[in-house]
Amino acid sequence: MHRIVVLALDGVIPFELGIPPRIFGIAEDSDGRRLYEVITCTVDGRAVTTDAGFAVLPEYDAGALATADTVVVPASHSLGPIYHQGRLPEPLAAALAGIRPGTRIVSICTAAYVLAAAGLLDGRPATTHWRDAEHFQRTFPLVKVDPNVLFVDDGDILTSAGVAAGIDLCLHLVRRDHGSEVANQVARRCVVPPWRDGGQAQYIERPVPEPALTTTAATRAWALQRLDHPLPLPELASHARMSVRSFTRRFRAEVGMTPGQWLTLQRVERARHLLESSDLAIDQIASRVGFGAASALRLHLRTVVGVSPAAYRRTFRSASRSPATTAVDAGRELAGA
Repeated sequence: MHRIVVLALDGVIPFELGIPPRIFGIAEDSDGRRLYEVITCTVDGRAVTTDAGFAVLPEYDAGALATADTVVVPASHSLGPIYHQGRLPEPLAAALAGIRPGTRIVSICTAAYVLAAAGLLDGRPATTHWRDAEHFQRTFPLVKVDPNVLFVDDGDILTSAGVAAGIDLCLHLVRRDHGSEVANQVARRCVVPPWRDGGQAQYIERPVPEPALTTTAATRAWALQRLDHPLPLPELASHARMSVRSFTRRFRAEVGMTPGQWLTLQRVERARHLLESSDLAIDQIASRVGFGAASALRLHLRTVVGVSPAAYRRTFRSASRSPATTAVDAGRELAGA
């Protein structure tokens, strides 16, 4: 079982501390077996304060970090010299040094300061809460900070923006490990959106819009029901009762990407779900999600996920899948269909 060790620091924010055990702790396979073991530790095994007026006392000390497959560091409001000087206190530095090479390491919100102070983010892309992004970049100039995204997946190091973005990142990891079917089940149990792409814009503080101001939410919901249809930009703008220019500007402000980019990602996500949960041939899936041809699905899936449709299906489909369908898909993949 994949072991996740959560490191609680003094001043930890309870909401962020509760995200990993909640998301990973309820992930199960098709037979109801838990997929992750989640434990929580502190540097010295003693209680730590929270920013909510109470303390927490985990069962483990930092020795647990050496047993982790994934380490998650939630945000804290008491980072002290880490925040102001970019320097780790010696006990924390020693604790992090005990993490085995190759362990996946995750930060939620301002815990990116901890990873950066440990030198883990030098030369790598990362994010943190947008309010701290400028200070974070000044403190750690070697880090490639992106203040606009919900989370950054750089393979073995992942960082997220604030609060709900931590949920998005943990769901992303479940999806990366076990596919969209498992991640969607977790999201349904937690009553949260099953998927927000990491590149979606953070919700930066803006003036509250007028109540009558038109948004693109209804058009996005309409488009999700029609992914198998061509959805040209003028048709989307017409549904929203806006000009193409106004619709594009409003869409980017609300979602953080263009309508075309968003549609592609939604189609890829729908295709991933069908590859995992159905026996449809790859060209049928391409048609159902609006890519038309299997070659287009192959191109976009490789761009987003890095593998072909047949390879993705082999990785995430359950053993109950039809051997005949597997053979057909493999043959089409080899033929370039």
